[in-house]
Amino acid sequence: MTFLLLILFLIIEIGFACVSFSSKDTKKVWTRKRLIVNAAEIGVFLLMLLLPGIDLGFRFKGLAVMLAVRLAFSGIFTLINRKNEKTKKKTAIVTGAVLSVALLAGGLIPAFVFADYQGRPVTGNYEVAQSEAILIDHERVEEYENDGSFREVPAHFYYPANVSAGQEHSMPLIIFSHGAFGYYQSNTSTYMELASNGYVVVSLDHPYHAFYTKDSNGKTILVDRSFLNTALNVGRSDVSTAEVYEITSKWMELRTADMNFVIDTIKAAVSGTFDESWYMKENAGDGIRAALNLTDTGKIGLMGHSLGGATAVTVGRRPDVSAVIDLDGTMLGEETGVKDGQIQVNETPYETPLLCFDSESHHNDRLEARKAGYVYENNVILDGAAEGYSTYIKGAAHMDFTDLPLFSPFLAGFLGRGSVDSAECMDLINSVTLRFFDCFLKDAGTFTVDESY
Repeated sequence: MTFLLLILFLIIEIGFACVSFSSKDTKKVWTRKRLIVNAAEIGVFLLMLLLPGIDLGFRFKGLAVMLAVRLAFSGIFTLINRKNEKTKKKTAIVTGAVLSVALLAGGLIPAFVFADYQGRPVTGNYEVAQSEAILIDHERVEEYENDGSFREVPAHFYYPANVSAGQEHSMPLIIFSHGAFGYYQSNTSTYMELASNGYVVVSLDHPYHAFYTKDSNGKTILVDRSFLNTALNVGRSDVSTAEVYEITSKWMELRTADMNFVIDTIKAAVSGTFDESWYMKENAGDGIRAALNLTDTGKIGLMGHSLGGATAVTVGRRPDVSAVIDLDGTMLGEETGVKDGQIQVNETPYETPLLCFDSESHHNDRLEARKAGYVYENNVILDGAAEGYSTYIKGAAHMDFTDLPLFSPFLAGFLGRGSVDSAECMDLINSVTLRFFDCFLKDAGTFTVDESY
């Protein structure tokens, strides 16, 4: 429908330019026609709103505003030129047509980049509520700033809303960590599925590692440019193993500190210590307290995508964590150093039940590592795990373990999207994730997983 809307705009603009080019209109007549054309374009847009795929959401909001502004300016110019009998120059007609087409096409960019994604169906009986807070770690100074401010970690809660009496502190807690230059909504379909089935899910942002987030002053914090550039180039062949380890260990130190802080702060709040670490907007307090009132901190699960998966695995060694899921992440936090140019990996047996989802290429890399005999973190940890499970999804690439291919197939194509059906892939991941956490956090059955899907 977006492409059809663009075609209709192009027909209107090109047709108007052709008529104007041959009719030798005065400016008075031309501006009046331009007003009619702009009104017609708004009319076309309003008619298209009746069809699926076109709405007044963020994908088309900019276009709607731009059409309204163009109509207003056309009205003003019509009044200004109501007595202007000069002939409209052909160069001005052509220039105006080109600019109009460019503006209309530009207004439709969000609609082409982002899909009309309304989420995935959930299987649980609970309605899902959302709230958010910023947790301020007064023990850590923000290393990405030089003003002495403390590290702030936004925490976004997804939790059951229609809960009957007597379910206080009965629902397991799941903490999610996004990947490099990701953001907290990267796996919203997973949070919604878990929350609908009786979990309290907290998706945290890692400021300056996240694509964007906001601090307690309302300031928008974009991903740190140095981190972004390094993350994109750290795998180059001219970067030594020791250099890579030095870089990634600092990333993991920051991220694991964030996750540990969030767990500890939530546990303290559930136990009654609700202190100055919590920053909330006025309308968020009741929701946060409702979520905490449901939370059973004796049952904690961790999960994450990419670097977030690595974070979950390392923090998952805590004795109070009962289950961990790694979504296509290399377990960088389990690296302990470099010796003779080779990565050293933590060989302490992994006691927490662990499930790893791999892309097809990641799975093949793990197999190649075994054949070649070189140390690979994920193999070492899974081999030494008391209960380690792994599976891979055929045709899936790195970003297929998030909602991004559903939300923006265009962006996912740049960042790593495979041939798998995106909706089916996420439904599968969410289903297996729910079964895994149900088994180890709710004692529901025995968990098994296929080698591949």
